[in-house]
Amino acid sequence: MIDLDLIKKALAEDLAGGVDITSHATISETSLSVADFVSRKSGVLAGIDIAKAVLNEVGLTDIKVLKEDGQPIAAGDVLLTVRGNTRAILLAERTALNFLGHLSGIASETAQWVTAIASTKCLVRDTRKTTPGYRQLEKYAVRMGGGTNHRMSLSDAALIKDNHIVAAGGAAKAFSAVRAAFPTAPIEIEVDTLDQLREVLPLNPDLILLDNMSPQLCAEAISIINGATKSEASGGITLENAKAYAESGVDFIAIGALTHSSSVLDIGLDLRME
Repeated sequence: MIDLDLIKKALAEDLAGGVDITSHATISETSLSVADFVSRKSGVLAGIDIAKAVLNEVGLTDIKVLKEDGQPIAAGDVLLTVRGNTRAILLAERTALNFLGHLSGIASETAQWVTAIASTKCLVRDTRKTTPGYRQLEKYAVRMGGGTNHRMSLSDAALIKDNHIVAAGGAAKAFSAVRAAFPTAPIEIEVDTLDQLREVLPLNPDLILLDNMSPQLCAEAISIINGATKSEASGGITLENAKAYAESGVDFIAIGALTHSSSVLDIGLDLRME
């Protein structure tokens, strides 16, 4: 889960080949400090090991982790304390907070969705709508918030969508082509209407994606599927109507917003001199 190359790139991006001008001008090379990473808002923590790895990367090793990923946190909670060179702490500060706030924001958002449908058997699932280069981290954060992951990559499973159906000349042709080329791959197929559902159901897909259907249509679709395969609802789902979708009987609700629109959780660093 820890991507050292990504951490190195993030730190290098912050320095851009130079030095931290402000810290070098105002802080002694031998100055020592203690710093607390503190949550400013409540949420769910994700990325604490990434923050620790950023600190390690700049030479800081005296680190005490006080909260673990997946734990609920409240405003004012100290998440991690680091002791060491002041310049190094301030060099790592923004990169560590960027990772920590972003991932904790995803975990916190996911937890809200999970809570919204907690009384059902439906699971909250992410999509591939992730920040380029951050997919492993963002999907990890979804799991920390209580959600589950859809496929990690295009090679994990087939998802036959409307454009594939058009390009292949029909749903049955697209399905048959995938099954022939990749006989052991799981196949999910998208439908927009109940008529399309009836067309693809005899193909025995592993999962059917009910795209942009209302909760009422999803319930009708589940009745037609009648346990023959797994189902997933996607499109038009909000926190306000998530429970209605979950109660329709679908196995999953796919929420792209978990990774592409979650707000950063406000986490700060409070420095004090040794």
